[in-house]
Amino acid sequence: MCEYENWMQSVSIDSEAPEFELPAYNPIKDSEVLISSEDLRWNWVVLFYYPADFTFVCPTELKDMADAKQIFDDLGVVVLAASTDTQFSHRAWVKNEKLMEWFPYLMLADHNWDIADSYGILDYNTWIAARWTFIIDPDGICRWIEITSGPLGRNSNELIRKIEALQFMRENPGTACPAKWVIWNKTLTPSIKIAWEVADALK
Repeated sequence: MCEYENWMQSVSIDSEAPEFELPAYNPIKDSEVLISSEDLRWNWVVLFYYPADFTFVCPTELKDMADAKQIFDDLGVVVLAASTDTQFSHRAWVKNEKLMEWFPYLMLADHNWDIADSYGILDYNTWIAARWTFIIDPDGICRWIEITSGPLGRNSNELIRKIEALQFMRENPGTACPAKWVIWNKTLTPSIKIAWEVADALK
């Protein structure tokens, strides 16, 4: 049986990401805020959805994302952590888990399953969402989706590489980034002229 057969994905690549308006915990100011997708227009956004507070792999992932904050800032990326927990649970977790010390990102409280349902990432058998990551561009278009097996933590370096590639392609229409592309590597310009000659085009 497929591990994720209970998820009915409703957002797809290169389509508009569903809108939302949710309470969130701001760990820097130790306060509650209201955040909406409309507030995020004209920004690159990473929606980093994790299963639950007070779990095991999740704080290691969020610590990794926190450690990379300067890079995300330099790329102009707004990072939002999210789970189906309340903002009160988020606060308690941040205050008690040492890996969450100095966590810098807003933590969306999706306890009414607004995002989990509209993004199609809610398991209706368990009423929790898995490890999903969405990259949303400044026009509100979803450019990347990842779902990760429950016990497997994500890696911010992999995420950053994909953001850099997506930003490069947005700034350079008509280009494509080949496998393992990083900044300053050779890109491709898709054309019938390079069909069967990709190796030469990469030289």
